Amino acid sequence: MNLPYFLGCPQWQHPAWQTRLPTGAAPLERYSQVLNCVEGNTTFYATPTQAQCAQWRRQVGDDFRFLLKFPRSISHDHLLAAPQKEVRGFLDITAPLHDVLGPFLLQLPAAFGPQQLNNLWCFLDNLPAPISCAVEVRHTAFFQKGDVERALNRGLRERNTSRVCLDSRGLFAARADSEAIRDAQRKKPNLPIHLLPVDASPVIRYVGHPDLESNRMYLAPWVERVACWIEEGRRPYVFMHMPDKGDALSLVSLWSELLNTRLPSIPVIQLKEKQPQMGLF
Repeated sequence: MNLPYFLGCPQWQHPAWQTRLPTGAAPLERYSQVLNCVEGNTTFYATPTQAQCAQWRRQVGDDFRFLLKFPRSISHDHLLAAPQKEVRGFLDITAPLHDVLGPFLLQLPAAFGPQQLNNLWCFLDNLPAPISCAVEVRHTAFFQKGDVERALNRGLRERNTSRVCLDSRGLFAARADSEAIRDAQRKKPNLPIHLLPVDASPVIRYVGHPDLESNRMYLAPWVERVACWIEEGRRPYVFMHMPDKGDALSLVSLWSELLNTRLPSIPVIQLKEKQPQMGLF
């Protein structure tokens, strides 16, 4: 898919997508014919082998981008104070993907607060060029517009590092009347939306309302903002999440149609076939 920005999901395969993606030899190959980036959530939980990374590289085109998450052991267990050997080892394993890597996703837990900011600066400063990160914070102090948040934003600006924006308004507007919704609401933070302008490409993670049509009102401001970024010549990363991961492609389709209305030059994503209409939550 030739797009002037990057659009993807948190994974590249799901049983519900079998009839919705083009044919291909492998799930990633099929996914990459429709979408041009993916969140590498798998590397948060388990580190692949270098051979697996090489296999992934062979399945995507040159314009595809992986935004791999640093392993949980580095971001959560060690709060970025992991030995350099562990960090370099992970980067060596992912080396076969070097030409199709976007920024690595550095998702930090709520336990990572103001006291750990120096860990973040040391971590970012020690990354070998041209490796870059997009940083997602979840400690409430970083969303209070005080000295702590200013210190975070100043340090990110100095390093031209994007601050990931997680928008979970749609998710938390839903009634928790299914296990998928309850699980998503347990795992995702309910925090304000704070954007940090830097020259690096913006990274937006949108977690939707389970009723597809209810997402229109939450997506509308993002359609305008992303359209403006594209018109400025920037290439943001936009990821679509749903409480039931199998519904993510339906949200992608809705997003694509909304953006096409604002920017008709950007084609609507063409899936292989439509799913039955999603029910109300």
